Amino acid sequence: MTAVRDFCCTFAPRMIVCIAEKPSVARDIARIIGATSSHDGYMEGNGFQVTWTFGHLCTLKEPNDYTPLWRQWALTQLPMIPERFGIKLIDDQGIKKQFAIIERLMQQAERIVNCGDAGQEGELIQRWVMQKAQARCPVSRLWISSMTDEAIREGFQNLKDQQDYQPLYMAGLSRAIGDWLLGMNCTRLYTLKYGQNRQVLSIGRVQTPTLALIVNRQKEIDSFKPEPYWVLATIYRDTTFTATKGKFTSKEEGEAAFKTIEGRPFTVTKVEKKEGKEQPPQLYDLTSLQVDCNRKFGYSAEMTLNLIQTLYERKLTTYPRVDTQYLSDDIYPKCPQTLNGLYQTKFGGQAVYADYIRPIGGKALKKTKRVFDTSKVTDHHAIIPTGIIPQALSDAERNVYDLVARRFIGVFLPDCKFSTTTVLGEVAGDGAEGAPVEFKATGKEILEPGWRVVRQKQDTKAADQDQDDEKKTNDEEKTLPAFVKGESGPHQPTLTEKMTTPPPYYNEASLLRAMETAGKFVEDETLRAAMKENGIGRPSSRAGIIETLFKRHYIKRERKRLVATPTGIELIDLIHEELLKSCELTGIWEKKLRDIEHQKYDAAQFIQELKQQVTDIVNDVMRDTTNRRITVTPADEPKKRSKKQKPDAGQAEEPKT
Repeated sequence: MTAVRDFCCTFAPRMIVCIAEKPSVARDIARIIGATSSHDGYMEGNGFQVTWTFGHLCTLKEPNDYTPLWRQWALTQLPMIPERFGIKLIDDQGIKKQFAIIERLMQQAERIVNCGDAGQEGELIQRWVMQKAQARCPVSRLWISSMTDEAIREGFQNLKDQQDYQPLYMAGLSRAIGDWLLGMNCTRLYTLKYGQNRQVLSIGRVQTPTLALIVNRQKEIDSFKPEPYWVLATIYRDTTFTATKGKFTSKEEGEAAFKTIEGRPFTVTKVEKKEGKEQPPQLYDLTSLQVDCNRKFGYSAEMTLNLIQTLYERKLTTYPRVDTQYLSDDIYPKCPQTLNGLYQTKFGGQAVYADYIRPIGGKALKKTKRVFDTSKVTDHHAIIPTGIIPQALSDAERNVYDLVARRFIGVFLPDCKFSTTTVLGEVAGDGAEGAPVEFKATGKEILEPGWRVVRQKQDTKAADQDQDDEKKTNDEEKTLPAFVKGESGPHQPTLTEKMTTPPPYYNEASLLRAMETAGKFVEDETLRAAMKENGIGRPSSRAGIIETLFKRHYIKRERKRLVATPTGIELIDLIHEELLKSCELTGIWEKKLRDIEHQKYDAAQFIQELKQQVTDIVNDVMRDTTNRRITVTPADEPKKRSKKQKPDAGQAEEPKT
């Protein structure tokens, strides 16, 4: 606290105003820096005033804020391209009241400390508030990855100059303006041109390619024609061996092979054992956590994000909106303390992690590049526990916390050691010239479980597909009987007819993975590299994008399947510009936005190029004379908008943090 007070005294006597993103975060910060006196909309004390936003207080202006001509939806007014973009307060009485308090504090401040979430969206939220409040004093930046008391203290001892984060802000601003240009213009364009004036057709840079993934997969399933194939196998000593030739595409061919081995002895030709090691899974980023929560507990991506955000705000886990699975090297010395907190953690009166941590306690922890690699960490590191002992968690919060805790413990445990056994056998062919038919069986035996001791068993409510995955894993890990090369005996051959199957429908877990790895759908190698780290959308926005598709009635759930509705399918079919529904557009954006963040690309040039692109899209659609219209079903048809409703509300592509 000495350093914090020294910082305070440096700028006395006027107040230092700290602004956080939520009241709960502000209260934690205020407690640490000594601002303990409560006022309406802020805390005060020790030379500080600590206030807060409620997420976004400001947003980009709507079309009708620039000119009355853009109030009505009309093709003749497209494209809508403001000469200069502006921001405004969100029309909410609570927001207006809080902003008035913030504005007064900032205009009287000696210095402002931006305590927003340490990421692109957090930077945007607070910068817009400071701009709207016309703050003129110097600004510092608090940049932390967890909300523990220690992290807050360290952050205040190492405050940064806000100017250091100007490129981050410019990248966020460019993204917001780009999404406005594309979303506002294309949504009105397609609604007016093809929506029969009854169906709002929402278009977005991330939303539309994501919908296209679902629609294209569904079309692939619908057009799939199953084809039969036959598998030759045999049972020898209660072990199933499968013919190495693979599938037979005709029944006659399979039956011919079956006849050559029927009644002839099976002979073991080779027994091979290999020992191997399996490393622990990497730590969680947001997407991998959402995938596991969907598979194990059926949680939606949005629910998982909300749960891990709550755990972060309760100081139990680190910053959640991350896309890296690595820790920086400076975290390593703090890990024993974190493990000690987990050692003491109890659920239902039982120390659930103590048995896993005890064998590595008091020893130097394992350190590998798969876990600790500063070069793989930018703004924040992977999601890990803070070491603070959790209290009074809901069942859902505990499930998410438990995954994060077990994954963290696992990276310090030994590799899993296993033995893989491969047995080859054959049955001599019919006659002197008949070629022998070769068979194969494999088994896996766990010799030392290592990190696997912390792995949970599959949840009983898991999806059928995931239960099948677990069954497959268990089958692969079965132990084979002891076979000896040269042994021979009777066997029971089988010829089984099977059918080829279509690719599976997306569920939320597999769609998140597809969004994350969307680069594989892009042919251009430079763009593939740009999307390798980002995919479609940002980790923090993907859950909101999926929810938007539900709200727009473009997709629906059938059990855990994500199925495109007729409206969603027709919308993708209607879109002329492949770029609008392709992963390539996001690849182009992500590369340029990353370059803006690293000061390798000019933000003004990015916006100018996008204005031209939007203009070209509008002109191309306007030239369409096919008179195509989207089918509006009663379930899809929205209620008529009242005069109070703003038709453009919610059309900005990226959800708010």
